Amino acid sequence: MHREGILVGGAGGGTEAISGAGAGPALSPAAPRRRGPVVAALMLCMALSAIDGTIVSTAVPQIVGDLGGLSVFSWLFSGYLLAVTVTLPVYGKLSDTFGRKPVLIAGVIFFLIGSVLCAAAWNMAALIAFRVVQGIGGGALQGTVQTIAADLYPLKERPRIQARLSTVWATSAVAGPVVGGLFAVYADWRWIFLVNLPVGALALLLVVRHLHEPSRTRRAAGTPRPRIDWAGSLAVFATGALLLTALVQGGVAWPWLSAPSLGLLGATAVLAALTVFIERRAAEPVIPGWVWRRRTIVSVNLALGAMGLLMVAPTVFLPTYAQSVLGLGPIAAGFVLSVMTLSWPVSAAFSNRVYNRIGFRRTAITGMSGALLVLLAFPLLPYPGEAWQPALIMLLLGAALGLFQLPLIVGVQSTVGWSERGTTTASVLFCRQLGQSIGAALFGAVANGVLASRLADAPVAGLPADVDAVSHALADPGALTDAATDYLRRAVDAAVDQVYIGAAAAAAVALLVLVFVAPRRFPILTEEPESAPVPPLD
Repeated sequence: MHREGILVGGAGGGTEAISGAGAGPALSPAAPRRRGPVVAALMLCMALSAIDGTIVSTAVPQIVGDLGGLSVFSWLFSGYLLAVTVTLPVYGKLSDTFGRKPVLIAGVIFFLIGSVLCAAAWNMAALIAFRVVQGIGGGALQGTVQTIAADLYPLKERPRIQARLSTVWATSAVAGPVVGGLFAVYADWRWIFLVNLPVGALALLLVVRHLHEPSRTRRAAGTPRPRIDWAGSLAVFATGALLLTALVQGGVAWPWLSAPSLGLLGATAVLAALTVFIERRAAEPVIPGWVWRRRTIVSVNLALGAMGLLMVAPTVFLPTYAQSVLGLGPIAAGFVLSVMTLSWPVSAAFSNRVYNRIGFRRTAITGMSGALLVLLAFPLLPYPGEAWQPALIMLLLGAALGLFQLPLIVGVQSTVGWSERGTTTASVLFCRQLGQSIGAALFGAVANGVLASRLADAPVAGLPADVDAVSHALADPGALTDAATDYLRRAVDAAVDQVYIGAAAAAAVALLVLVFVAPRRFPILTEEPESAPVPPLD
């Protein structure tokens, strides 16, 4: 049987086969030393993607002050997110067809080109367009890095690399705002993009020199050459772009029930049907039908989509709560959120000790059950409360979600072979990103609805006329009376409480999926193709 894996070697030319589930023989004792440069490259690539959003956010006032475009600056983030999300399935299929290395190299190059263009932007429209170019590269980075990580390590060692990648995300969440603020204040906001160049160049050098994939098996005579599903790729991209545009702009640029929202959602439905039609007839579909027919993959996609939805509560609304209700400054509010990134990688690193005993599904159920209880505890916090109280909530939430996410990703990657792992990983990340986009739109509508209701029924005078003016009024202590300030803070507290209740509902959905949709045992592939299959792991 043909064995596929990844070869990593140093400058001396020696190589060692590194296998994953269903990918090749077990690791030799020398392999960990030789795969070190590849792991370093993966961490650098992940850092490029992870730090991007946080480093840009702190420089927004300087960017808007220089380029203008206050009314559309949110597309600096939405455009990047859109490009990352809609390209994930395409890159997953390409990495399965043509290998991981060319896709990762192309992703780094696109990201760096986008970074240079962003630094040279002359107005907000140009900057938004160049952020989309960055996002096209970012989609390749996110999906391919996770796939190579699964290729490098066998099942028992896979939490090690996943914990390292989680640490990159945690470090980026803390370092990004600090670095972005320093560049914005003491240098120029354009350096937040130029700083990507040395990091990306080093990652590119390590990938080119040390990541060596085995040559593909020669095609038998008469076997058709692998083809790229250009029509399917374009259809997936267009469908995702319209859906995310509708979700991002709905309730912000126009009302939800307005003609633009209904038109975009209707066009999304038509394009989705067209995408299904194209993919069912494609020889090499970018989203193969087996992704939606295999119970394990479907359940993990749905569960992580629900997790993406609930993550909107802490990442988007907690900083607002910390500043408007607790009265903290932006930096202190950021640290209240960042404690979640401290417990998450620690919990993920130790999750293998749990799922090796009780299985992937039960470990994920345990983690999400804890997350559900933590999310329900948030509305019980006293008003106004102390900063350590939501920080403790976030610390516990990070620990619970680390125990939930990693076992599912490791488990689903271990149910497929090399030729399907890129597509599977991309589908999981795509659903998580889509969940975040849906959550931002859904919970934004919930919060705005609560605030609008409180403003309409206010028993005190001198309040802002609309929801958009609430944060500005609270930021100016002299603009309101003490009674009006207290009323607004209570209104924001009530709105965020409702968002966390909604996040708890998303956690409950994830639990229902794991209990009733996910198989009791994940059908793990053997790590020795020549041997008999190993028993499934729960």
